[in-house]
Amino acid sequence: MGPRTADSASKNEKATMSSCVGPAKPRLRSSSDGNIYTRRTVGGRSSSSSLTLSSPKSVLKRPVSTEELITPGGPYIKKTFTIVGDAVGWGFVVRGQQPCYIQAVEPFGPAAAAGMKVRQFVVSVNGLNVLNLDYRTVSHLIMTGPKTVVMEVMEEMDH
Repeated sequence: MGPRTADSASKNEKATMSSCVGPAKPRLRSSSDGNIYTRRTVGGRSSSSSLTLSSPKSVLKRPVSTEELITPGGPYIKKTFTIVGDAVGWGFVVRGQQPCYIQAVEPFGPAAAAGMKVRQFVVSVNGLNVLNLDYRTVSHLIMTGPKTVVMEVMEEMDH
Protein backbone atom coordinates (compact mmCIF):
# COMPACT_ATOMS: atom_id res chain seq x y z
CA MET A 1 0.00 0.00 0.00
CA GLY A 2 1.23 3.46 -0.84
CA PRO A 3 1.10 6.58 1.32
CA ARG A 4 -2.34 7.78 2.31
CA THR A 5 -3.60 10.94 0.66
CA ALA A 6 -6.90 12.77 0.77
CA ASP A 7 -7.91 10.78 -2.33
CA SER A 8 -7.14 7.42 -0.70
CA ALA A 9 -8.24 8.12 2.88
CA SER A 10 -9.49 5.30 5.08
CA LYS A 11 -13.21 4.67 5.58
CA ASN A 12 -13.01 6.29 9.03
CA GLU A 13 -11.39 9.42 7.63
CA LYS A 14 -13.87 9.56 4.74
CA ALA A 15 -16.70 9.40 7.27
CA THR A 16 -15.26 12.40 9.11
CA MET A 17 -15.09 14.35 5.85
CA SER A 18 -18.71 13.70 4.80
CA SER A 19 -20.94 16.68 4.24
CA CYS A 20 -23.57 17.89 6.67
CA VAL A 21 -25.98 20.76 7.07
CA GLY A 22 -24.56 24.04 8.33
CA PRO A 23 -22.61 27.13 7.34
CA ALA A 24 -19.97 26.61 4.65
CA LYS A 25 -16.99 27.44 6.88
CA PRO A 26 -13.93 25.29 7.57
CA ARG A 27 -14.37 23.28 10.76
CA LEU A 28 -11.76 21.33 12.68
CA ARG A 29 -12.96 17.72 13.00
CA SER A 30 -11.70 15.16 15.47
CA SER A 31 -12.51 11.57 16.26
CA SER A 32 -14.37 10.84 19.47
CA ASP A 33 -11.12 10.26 21.35
CA GLY A 34 -9.38 13.34 19.93
CA ASN A 35 -6.62 11.54 18.03
CA ILE A 36 -7.43 12.32 14.39
CA TYR A 37 -7.94 15.84 13.13
CA THR A 38 -9.02 16.71 9.61
CA ARG A 39 -9.85 20.02 7.95
CA ARG A 40 -13.11 19.98 6.01
CA THR A 41 -15.85 22.26 4.79
CA VAL A 42 -19.22 21.95 6.49
CA GLY A 43 -22.12 21.83 4.06
CA GLY A 44 -19.96 21.01 1.07
CA ARG A 45 -17.23 18.77 -0.18
CA SER A 46 -14.12 18.05 1.82
CA SER A 47 -11.39 20.62 1.47
CA SER A 48 -8.39 20.02 -0.73
CA SER A 49 -5.98 20.40 2.19
CA SER A 50 -4.15 17.25 3.21
CA LEU A 51 -5.17 15.23 6.23
CA THR A 52 -3.25 15.87 9.44
CA LEU A 53 -2.93 13.06 11.96
CA SER A 54 -1.86 13.85 15.49
CA SER A 55 -2.13 12.79 19.10
CA PRO A 56 -2.31 16.13 20.88
CA LYS A 57 -0.52 16.73 24.18
CA SER A 58 -2.49 17.92 27.17
CA VAL A 59 -3.51 21.57 27.09
CA LEU A 60 -3.37 21.80 30.89
CA LYS A 61 -0.75 24.09 32.40
CA ARG A 62 -0.49 21.92 35.53
CA PRO A 63 -2.24 18.91 37.10
CA VAL A 64 -5.45 19.75 38.97
CA SER A 65 -7.14 17.49 41.54
CA THR A 66 -10.86 16.98 42.01
CA GLU A 67 -10.51 18.32 45.56
CA GLU A 68 -8.97 21.54 44.26
CA LEU A 69 -11.94 22.06 41.93
CA ILE A 70 -14.59 21.58 44.60
CA THR A 71 -12.89 23.50 47.44
CA PRO A 72 -15.06 26.50 48.39
CA GLY A 73 -13.30 29.81 47.73
CA GLY A 74 -10.92 28.19 45.24
CA PRO A 75 -9.79 29.81 41.99
CA TYR A 76 -12.50 28.11 39.89
CA ILE A 77 -15.99 29.17 38.86
CA LYS A 78 -18.77 26.88 37.66
CA LYS A 79 -20.38 27.40 34.26
CA THR A 80 -23.24 25.52 32.62
CA PHE A 81 -23.54 24.94 28.87
CA THR A 82 -26.37 23.50 26.83
CA ILE A 83 -24.90 22.10 23.62
CA VAL A 84 -27.11 20.88 20.80
CA GLY A 85 -25.21 18.39 18.66
CA ASP A 86 -25.27 18.65 14.89
CA ALA A 87 -24.79 16.00 12.21
CA VAL A 88 -21.05 15.89 13.01
CA GLY A 89 -21.22 15.88 16.82
CA TRP A 90 -20.94 18.36 19.68
CA GLY A 91 -17.65 19.97 18.66
CA PHE A 92 -15.35 19.25 21.59
CA VAL A 93 -12.88 16.65 22.86
CA VAL A 94 -12.70 15.43 26.47
CA ARG A 95 -9.43 14.11 27.94
CA GLY A 96 -7.99 13.18 31.32
CA GLN A 97 -9.29 11.35 34.33
CA GLN A 98 -10.51 12.44 37.71
CA PRO A 99 -11.17 15.19 36.65
CA CYS A 100 -11.68 15.22 32.87
CA TYR A 101 -11.07 18.43 30.97
CA ILE A 102 -11.82 19.95 27.59
CA GLN A 103 -8.83 19.26 25.34
CA ALA A 104 -10.11 20.83 22.12
CA VAL A 105 -13.09 22.83 20.86
CA GLU A 106 -13.97 22.96 17.16
CA PRO A 107 -13.91 26.65 16.16
CA PHE A 108 -17.25 26.60 14.31
CA GLY A 109 -18.89 23.76 16.24
CA PRO A 110 -21.83 23.71 18.64
CA ALA A 111 -19.63 23.74 21.78
CA ALA A 112 -17.80 26.89 20.66
CA ALA A 113 -21.15 28.55 19.91
CA ALA A 114 -22.27 27.73 23.47
CA GLY A 115 -19.10 29.31 24.92
CA MET A 116 -17.07 26.21 25.82
CA LYS A 117 -13.28 26.65 25.97
CA VAL A 118 -10.24 24.42 26.35
CA ARG A 119 -8.91 23.81 29.90
CA GLN A 120 -12.38 23.70 31.46
CA PHE A 121 -12.95 20.76 33.82
CA VAL A 122 -16.06 18.62 33.36
CA VAL A 123 -18.17 18.44 36.54
CA SER A 124 -21.43 16.93 35.26
CA VAL A 125 -23.07 15.63 32.10
CA ASN A 126 -26.87 15.81 31.94
CA GLY A 127 -27.05 16.11 35.75
CA LEU A 128 -24.70 13.17 36.45
CA ASN A 129 -21.56 14.04 38.45
CA VAL A 130 -18.53 12.86 36.43
CA LEU A 131 -15.66 14.27 38.53
CA ASN A 132 -14.45 10.77 39.40
CA LEU A 133 -14.72 9.26 35.90
CA ASP A 134 -12.17 8.95 33.10
CA TYR A 135 -12.53 10.57 29.67
CA ARG A 136 -13.62 7.35 27.95
CA THR A 137 -16.58 6.95 30.30
CA VAL A 138 -17.50 10.64 30.03
CA SER A 139 -17.26 10.50 26.22
CA HIS A 140 -19.46 7.40 26.19
CA LEU A 141 -22.09 9.15 28.35
CA ILE A 142 -22.17 12.07 25.93
CA MET A 143 -22.21 10.01 22.75
CA THR A 144 -24.93 7.60 23.90
CA GLY A 145 -27.14 10.27 25.47
CA PRO A 146 -29.54 12.75 23.94
CA LYS A 147 -28.55 15.11 21.12
CA THR A 148 -28.75 18.02 23.58
CA VAL A 149 -26.12 17.82 26.32
CA VAL A 150 -26.14 19.94 29.47
CA MET A 151 -22.65 20.19 30.93
CA GLU A 152 -21.36 21.85 34.06
CA VAL A 153 -17.69 22.78 33.96
CA MET A 154 -15.21 24.51 36.24
CA GLU A 155 -13.07 27.24 34.73
CA GLU A 156 -10.10 28.96 36.33
CA MET A 157 -10.87 32.57 37.17
CA ASP A 158 -8.74 35.25 35.55
CA HIS A 159 -6.38 36.81 38.03
